[in-house]
Amino acid sequence: MKTERPPTLDPTAVARWQRMAPPVSPWLHEEVASRMLDRLQWIKLQPKAWAHWGAVRGGLQNHQKLATKYSNSECFVIESQSQLRQAAINNIAIPWWQPARWLGKTARFEIPTPGSVDMLWANMALHEAADPQALLASWHRALTVGGFLMFSCLGPDTSIELREVYRQLSWPVAGHDLTDMHDWGDMLVAGGFAEPVMDMERITLTYDSPARLIKELRELGRNFHPARFAGLRGRAWRTRLENELAEHLKTGPDDRLSLTFEVIYGHAMKAQPKVKVSALSSMSIQDMRSMLGAGKPPRL
Repeated sequence: MKTERPPTLDPTAVARWQRMAPPVSPWLHEEVASRMLDRLQWIKLQPKAWAHWGAVRGGLQNHQKLATKYSNSECFVIESQSQLRQAAINNIAIPWWQPARWLGKTARFEIPTPGSVDMLWANMALHEAADPQALLASWHRALTVGGFLMFSCLGPDTSIELREVYRQLSWPVAGHDLTDMHDWGDMLVAGGFAEPVMDMERITLTYDSPARLIKELRELGRNFHPARFAGLRGRAWRTRLENELAEHLKTGPDDRLSLTFEVIYGHAMKAQPKVKVSALSSMSIQDMRSMLGAGKPPRL
């Protein structure tokens, strides 16, 4: 079972990207969020409070749809970077003069207290985590017992065409390795989640030019592989890259360039805490309250 920190992901590169990531919702992220929303029809639990992890990059349009769906629920918006938090406030916060704000319907831009939300929504964030187990643990802490996690991320077949071009040219790798959905399921269980349900799909996007393809990839993320090309590359290299992409990624009669994205979807519930039986056992106050007061958690 793969539970260690991703071996081909440079934490320094991840931290740099998270500081510089543009405060916009990429088209692909909005599309994936929309497909996640469709999956909520199978979830019967109506959260009293829910949290949106990384709403700006995860999809502001679909945040509004979630807020409408759960209009009577308390909402927390969690952004780890100041520029993203400000963008979230600018796009989500209800102005002071609107009646909805007087009724307490505006989102709260803060980390919820442990065990206080019934749903945590995290779209297209997990594959960029330098320490995914720590991130899953933070999501687990935020949830109530019986609450559920909904997430999506990119899978290992993402950009396989681009990776093959780099391999044929003997260039350094085009991107860091991405985690398989079965390994995510194992990590969820190891982190205290129960009944994980995982599925995946491949989305093929087409582009009219290499420049447009590269622009969209730069909006989506960066190459975090420790063995990536270390220096700056000039115009000659960029020209060659565009020529290679135009030659190798053409598909169909219109010669558009195609690129595959593997998208993994998952949801899981927070199980009752388990206490190991020993001569001396200890547990947190929060876990004790959960065990004594929650009863059997509802099924998703």
